[in-house]
Amino acid sequence: MTDVDAVFRALADPTRRRILDRLHERGGQTLGELCEGLGMSRQAVSKHVAQLESAGLLSAVRRGREKLHHLDPVPIQEIHDRWIGKFERSRVQAITALRAALEDGDDRTE
Repeated sequence: MTDVDAVFRALADPTRRRILDRLHERGGQTLGELCEGLGMSRQAVSKHVAQLESAGLLSAVRRGREKLHHLDPVPIQEIHDRWIGKFERSRVQAITALRAALEDGDDRTE
């Protein structure tokens, strides 16, 4: 079972979410490739990667001298199954529409 707190802590940071997005687009990236375009030191990116690995959101495979990083979507799927998946899409859309209507109504009363 996933450490949900660690997953949420890892996902709370925009840099870590960006790293996950990049790995979703193309898995199997080295640390050097992940550093490109982030505007931070290799050591800083390495710390972010370590936290993602610790949360179970990344896995790494050695290929020769390279360490290739891959997104592991299982912890996110477990969170989805535990909380988000319990709601039917139509029900969520109805609640969202009701909330918007109520908020619009509140604006008219002021």
